[in-house]
Amino acid sequence: MASQEELRSVRLGKLEALKAAGINPYPAETGKTHTCADIEKNFTVLEEKAEGITLAGRIMALRGQGAISFVEIFDGTGRFQIVLKKDSPLDYTQEGVSLDDTFSFFKDTVDVGDFVEFSGVPFLTKRGAESLEASSWKMLTKALLPIPTEHFGLKDEEERFRNRHLDILINPETRELLEMRSHFWRVTRRFFEDEGFLEVETPTLEVTTGGAEATPFKTHHDDFDLDVFLRISVGELWQKRLMAAGFPKTFEIGKVYRNEGSSPEHVQEFTNLEFYWGYANYRDGMKLVERLYKKIAQDVFEKTQFETRGHTFDLADEWEEIDYREAILKKTEIDILTATQEEMAAKLDELHVKYEGDNKERMMDTLWKYCRKQISGPAFLVNHPKLVSPLSKAQPNNDDLTQRFQIILAGSEIGNGYSELNDPTEQRARFEQQQVLLEAGDEEAMMPEWDFVEMLEHGMPPTCGFGFGERLFTFLVDKPIRETQFFPLMKPKVEKKKEENK
Repeated sequence: MASQEELRSVRLGKLEALKAAGINPYPAETGKTHTCADIEKNFTVLEEKAEGITLAGRIMALRGQGAISFVEIFDGTGRFQIVLKKDSPLDYTQEGVSLDDTFSFFKDTVDVGDFVEFSGVPFLTKRGAESLEASSWKMLTKALLPIPTEHFGLKDEEERFRNRHLDILINPETRELLEMRSHFWRVTRRFFEDEGFLEVETPTLEVTTGGAEATPFKTHHDDFDLDVFLRISVGELWQKRLMAAGFPKTFEIGKVYRNEGSSPEHVQEFTNLEFYWGYANYRDGMKLVERLYKKIAQDVFEKTQFETRGHTFDLADEWEEIDYREAILKKTEIDILTATQEEMAAKLDELHVKYEGDNKERMMDTLWKYCRKQISGPAFLVNHPKLVSPLSKAQPNNDDLTQRFQIILAGSEIGNGYSELNDPTEQRARFEQQQVLLEAGDEEAMMPEWDFVEMLEHGMPPTCGFGFGERLFTFLVDKPIRETQFFPLMKPKVEKKKEENK
């Protein structure tokens, strides 16, 4: 089998042959008049008119039978067959270019992977195949490397992600998955627009990170000589400022960054949505979110029942409410409101569950994560302890619990919302508690944002906030998150070699 360098060398020779004939192998303009989808949809009408049209696309297949060549092109909308005949008039579409034998020149210089323009008339072959009989052609882009064959493709995951353009090109299932992802976010955006929410943009560089508990990426702002962080939430503290500013409904869809481990459910850069709804509480948010999830399921997937991660759930079913404290007590016999840190640690050791962080908050969260694995959903998790909900209002009848809800699907949390805390005195006290955790070495504790507390002192209306990430999409398609991203982060090849040499 020829090496990549040998294949490139052969194609470079063809590139020089094109140039020697006075042909520009990388022109900026094309005379394309129709897409492949256009001609497939309207073939009968176009054939009857017998008018010349022009198609352009990448050559995906090329085969010849002596004096005839069959070419299959792909232009992103579909595929179509082009037929070139040696005995029929065939020109090259570039002023000043005259070839003695355009048909033979095509066969000598064109390869699978090249982008080529063809002009001609639609016709049916003897076998009834819808085709375009070419009367002229034009090189649009000469490819110097071949594309993988669609039969063998890119089998290795590392190779597929590193050459994502080829993976998308030759694997229809990858293309369909990414198109579905775009549809997912389009339906989400339209839902909120139809509900009267204003789409906003908030900073991605922050002096302090807020709105979540996660390890941030840190960088330096040279002009201000200031350390800043990439955001870990979609502008939670900023969107709350907009509530105070008088916008009653806002939402944002954007990137967030968390400098944490990788898994089928976790990556460091991903897309999230957050909305904030003034004069509403967490119960209002629960009703809205349930309608949103059902809308996504029906519009994007045309179904409400899903199988994923070993679970089956139907979003059309009644959504159960699960009490955080009671669920842990039932499963582990630990009452998180009265148990000591030592008792929690002992239970986790007994269950052979690993935990990070030597504090009650982390252990409480780990106990819950142990319990949730058996819950298929759809369900609302409610009544979270205040310790694990530093931005949520307390329950009016129990100051230890909060007005928070999470969506549970297939044993995971797929969405998180609150009646947002707007008491500045209480918010300051909770931030001080988070500061203690940070100083004790808990890197995932929330950074206090004292300017935000000052904003609350000016007054913010009762507000419901909620967010979910692209994890929801990955669960509905039952794929690891990297599979559903257009370009997942990869280590540079040189780094990979260094790793192998260690």
